[in-house]
Amino acid sequence: MAVHIMTHPTDRILTIDLEATCWEDQVAPDGQPQSVHNMEPIEIGCALATRDGVLLDSRSFLVRPTRYPKLSAFCQSLTGITQDMADAAPRFPEAIDTLNHWLGQPADSFIWCSWGNYDRLHMQAQCELNRPEYSRHPSGSGNSDVHIQPVTGYQSCHGVALGYRTFRCN
Repeated sequence: MAVHIMTHPTDRILTIDLEATCWEDQVAPDGQPQSVHNMEPIEIGCALATRDGVLLDSRSFLVRPTRYPKLSAFCQSLTGITQDMADAAPRFPEAIDTLNHWLGQPADSFIWCSWGNYDRLHMQAQCELNRPEYSRHPSGSGNSDVHIQPVTGYQSCHGVALGYRTFRCN
């Protein structure tokens, strides 16, 4: 159950954490090195929190890959996302629509962050490919590691919701 705390909309921070298609040898099926341009998100983990680090809500959105729809055994083992789960998921544009519906507010009413620079770059590349209208993040976008690292000394944390519950993000 989500904790709802009344805050000014810009006091909210949305942090995303991606899982993406990947291969053990770090080479895509077409022989190219894996990169944000040939890997696709298969899960968008989201945490909505206050600037004080109070977790307001969290949700995960599965995404069906289309470029290389068959998940490697390595990817399934690493992420815990099965082929059946990926096959049943909506494609990226529909997943973004569902995410926006969950948020229920304009993108500029919160600060948008990614759990790491990789996630930010990957999301931007995927948006440019599938949803050009979403390729520009709100002006308050950033990398949550920047907020977390000075407080904890960690370079990054695994799991957005866990990070917000464990560390106060300022």
